[in-house]
Formats: sequence, structure tokens, C-alpha cells
Amino acid sequence: MLIIWKRMRITMTTKWWIEGGTFLTMDDGQPIVNGHLVVEGSRIVYLAEAHPGALADGAERISGSGLLFMPGLINTHGHAAMTLLRGYADDMVLQDWLQNKIWPLEARFTAEDVRAGAALAAVEMLKRGTTAFVDMYDHMDEVAQVVEQAGLRGVLARGVIGLCSEAEQRAKLEDAIRFARDWHGKADGRIRVMMSPHAPYTCPPAFIEQFVQAAHDLDLPMHTHMSETAAEVEQNVRDYGVRPVEHLDRLGMFSRPTLVAHAVHLNDDEIALLAERGVAVSHNPASNLKLASGVARVPDMLRAGVTVSLGTDGAASNNNLDVFDEIRLTALIHKGVSGDPTAVPAYEALKLGTVYGAKAIWQSDEIGSLKPGMRADIVALDIDQPHYYPRTDLISHLVYAGNGRDVKHVWVDGVQVVRNRTCTRLDEERIAAEAAARFERLSSAT
Repeated sequence: MLIIWKRMRITMTTKWWIEGGTFLTMDDGQPIVNGHLVVEGSRIVYLAEAHPGALADGAERISGSGLLFMPGLINTHGHAAMTLLRGYADDMVLQDWLQNKIWPLEARFTAEDVRAGAALAAVEMLKRGTTAFVDMYDHMDEVAQVVEQAGLRGVLARGVIGLCSEAEQRAKLEDAIRFARDWHGKADGRIRVMMSPHAPYTCPPAFIEQFVQAAHDLDLPMHTHMSETAAEVEQNVRDYGVRPVEHLDRLGMFSRPTLVAHAVHLNDDEIALLAERGVAVSHNPASNLKLASGVARVPDMLRAGVTVSLGTDGAASNNNLDVFDEIRLTALIHKGVSGDPTAVPAYEALKLGTVYGAKAIWQSDEIGSLKPGMRADIVALDIDQPHYYPRTDLISHLVYAGNGRDVKHVWVDGVQVVRNRTCTRLDEERIAAEAAARFERLSSAT
């Protein structure tokens, strides 16, 4: 087992108070509060302009000067271990990229490779302000252990491709079920599990139905790739006579709470059906642009009542895990393709990375905004920098001028996991070296 965490004693402050801070609450009524925030244990107990009074008694004091505090970002689709493949194969269409480059190298991944890639992703996400993420991959026990050690919040799934024998399908399904039973609710509740057939074009209908049944049996939600490319939609029509949304609905997937990734190529009827079934969408603008998959109809989905969140996808198709990049892209590209500068306003784009992200993973009562009673998943950004001046509109600055490199501190469940731009629980130098060595081993075998 790789040792990736710091051999240090983590001070567990049970009560702390940010005084004199600027807080982006994501509350429509009062999105910006200049004042004070108090955390006790894992939850926010106070956030207001006035001094907290006796609520701050015994709390560790943290100066909020020069900082903007906001909810932790939520990355609703990715493959953490694919950080090992960053830059390995660029500028290709999806199917060629997958079949001729990515899948052959991924076939060589060991559990140790997945652990190394996931650890590198954990460092990157935390230092860029992501506190919760969705991950679909193989060797998921390794990913879960990284999540637990890093202090992250993860919604994890053993992703399964069903283009194999029935015996192999059965073994993969059993592994997915075993992983769910072993890890759902672990790490003090920070880890949750979904059931994830990879995609309609990689999983036969009967196999998807088995995952649906397992999700019912285990009372778990589902996650899959869907309608990422026009070619995928056309293939689904050729193979099954219907487009992917209707296909998955017929197979019962949407009878479970479901999050689908991409959803680039949808018609009006499909958007209406997703809204009716309560299916959430993870919008992955950078990955979709890089692979020339297209631009999803996000404004139309939002108007129809579909919950749309943001994902980076894997670092092999992005090539970073910075959700701030996705927020900025979302605010920009939909203006460009629609000709409407109000298509996705700055504040709405921020919601996709916070409030809507929490709703997409069924945790909106816990994370995604700053207010008393919510989990203390908090990011502090250094706004004492040129691109945050003049102080005309901090929300505008955050979306159009800010980025993940502005993150200075991060807390998850009230525990500080990034302090002064350094992970407190992960050995960053060792993780980077291990990831480089693992890629050398993988690529030397090609």
C-alpha cells in the first residue's frame, strides 16, 4: 500500500470563528455577507454581520482580512485516476481517443496505479477548492481510501463496461455491489456510493437492468455517461430503435435517483422527460469542447427545471480538475452559442458549481451553501490580488477573473485540509513523484 498521507499530527479544532470576513453564502436573498462565521464540530452554527457574542466563546479565531469565503466546489463527474493519463493523448475525437489510446493503457492499470492517480487528483482538487466529487472507475477501494485519508467528500461508483462475457459481467456487478456495501456511509459519512453502468453504448440492455435492480435492492442512486456525442445517439437508434434518454427510461434507470454525465445531444422531448423524471445532469464543458463533442443545451435544461451541475471529467480529456474553469466556461460558451449575454449569468454559473452540484448528488441539505446548520465545507480565496480590484462586483470577479489558484485555505466537515495553499493530510511531493513513476511504468509497456 502506498503511503501518501503526511506523517503528522492533525490538530482537530472543534470550534473556530472567522472574524471580519467576506462570505459568498449562495443565498439568493443575501449572497454576500460581510461579518462573522462560527463553526462547531462539522457544522456552521453562525453566519451574520453582527458579532457572534457568546457563540464565539472558546473558539479559535481566524482573521478574514483579504479573503473571500465560499462553499466548497462540487465536481459531479470525473475519473480521478485518469490524472495519470494527463496529456497522453490529445486532439482526438471521443471514440478514437477511447478505443485506440485510453482503454488500451487503462487495461494495464493496477490497484496501485489507481491509488496513485486518485491521490494526485485529490491534491489537485483540494488545492483548487473542490471539497466534494463524483468518481466512476475501477479499483474503487483505492479511491475510497484516498478520499478517507485526504479528508475529501466523495460520491463513488465502480464503473462497469459490459462488453464482455456474461461471467465477466456477473463478476463486475458483484464487485460493484460489494464495493457499495463496504463503503457507503464510511469516512464519517463523507463517502457515498452509486451504481454505475458506464454508458448505454458499452452496456447491453439486460446488464443495465441488473444494475437498476441492484440499485433498488441497495437503495442507491445511479450514474452513467449519456448522449455525449452525436455518433453515440445515432448508434443507440440503430441498435435499439430509440435515443439514449428513452432507452434508459425504458430500462428503468430513471426509476432510481439518477445523475447523467454530458447530455450534450438532447432534443426538446428528452429535456422534458429528464425534468419529469428528476434526472440531474453533469455538464462537462471543457471536456466536451476538447473532444469536439458539442455544447450541451444548458439554458434550455435549466428553463425546463432540470438540475444541471458541473463536472471536469477526467484529466485526460480536460486537462485539469479546476471547477472554477468550468464555471467560467459555462458562463461564457452559452452566451457565445446562443447570442444571448444573459444565457447563463455569473451567479447562475456559480450555482452550477455549488448549490446545483449539491442537489445533483442529493446533498443539498448538507453542502453547497453557507448558512447555519450546513456542513462546514468552506473555501477561502485570496482576493487581495490585482484581478479582484476595484471591488465593483465580487461575484463577477470570481467567475470572470478568478481561478482555482486563488484558493488559500480549505475546510471539509470543519477540518482544515488545505492551509496556506498546502494540503495538511497529503504528502504532495511524494504523491507527484509516485504518479510520475507510475506513468513511466505504464507507458514503457506500450
